[in-house]
Amino acid sequence: MIAYANDPIRARLTQLIDDVAAQRIEWCELRLPSVVRALATGLDRLFPASRLFRLYTNRKAFASADVIVSPERTCLHVMRFIPTDRMPRFAILPHGAGDRSVSYHPDFARFDRVFVAGTKVVDQLVAHGVAPESITVVGYPKFDTIELSARPDFFGNGRPTFVYNPHFDPYLSSWYDVGPDLLRWFASPDGQRFNLIFAPHVMLFRKELHVSPEYRIARQRPQVPEVADRAANIRIDVASSKLFDMSYMLGADAYIGDVSSQVYEFLTRPRPTFFIDARSRRQRGEDEWLVFRKAGPVVRTVMDLVAVLPNFAEIGKAYRAVQRELFEYTFSVESQPASVRAAAAIRDWVSGLPERQSSP
Repeated sequence: MIAYANDPIRARLTQLIDDVAAQRIEWCELRLPSVVRALATGLDRLFPASRLFRLYTNRKAFASADVIVSPERTCLHVMRFIPTDRMPRFAILPHGAGDRSVSYHPDFARFDRVFVAGTKVVDQLVAHGVAPESITVVGYPKFDTIELSARPDFFGNGRPTFVYNPHFDPYLSSWYDVGPDLLRWFASPDGQRFNLIFAPHVMLFRKELHVSPEYRIARQRPQVPEVADRAANIRIDVASSKLFDMSYMLGADAYIGDVSSQVYEFLTRPRPTFFIDARSRRQRGEDEWLVFRKAGPVVRTVMDLVAVLPNFAEIGKAYRAVQRELFEYTFSVESQPASVRAAAAIRDWVSGLPERQSSP
């Protein structure tokens, strides 16, 4: 059974599998009553209300499962609504392979099995208390769906193209303090020597107010400057499927970001990367696992960044060997596709589980 939230998600899934396989799948839409859906839509500005309400509303469907495999941790909330004697096993195959603290959140220890992209994530999880015997390396299935040799050209003017990929977190993201000025610079005469793709984390523009319970901060999201919106050398995309399908990561000559895990997808082909650390304060130990910052220079202001951009190609060469090491540390790549490895690992794990006793 595949549980999904809405029709676009199901449509995308059916594009990724063949017709025969699709017919063998039982589909379960996680519906919300209209009143609950309206309430959740408003609350989504503050927390993932729709996801949580879907878990509760469809708790019987989850309770009927023997195993629940999810790409994120929110599914664990359904445990509160299922009797202990009917509790399924829980497994996670995380989306992304980044270095923020969410990648090794304490909740990972609550899963019966964790399927990960590579050695780096294993090291992160074990260092934070997850039992190594519960972790299986399967690679990164997303790569199986992407033509990694593609080089899409979004401008056709021969100028170097940068992709700016800020995160949404109001504490860690560069967008709140630096981003609008960076777009203004690319729209200026000096900046028009280059192209810029503004491709933020998709969650950044879904809300105007962003709250980070982890860092106890809330901030209003700045808008895209009008001058950038009008600039011919700037492509702005805050919602399309190209934010997910690696089009921009494959089409850019260089990367600008802060903490998004998409930098690792960009590094499928080593190229110049630059990072903006706009934090006004730091918490002890929070940089311990930000290993991606070894892949390129880290700056704090727009002026620091634009001073080095003209030399981006030479700077990129200096980091190429480190980038390859980081990619290999992050992703396990074998001749067998990662999706096949993951499916086989899930099958083997499930087949070894004791049969769940039916409740009277």
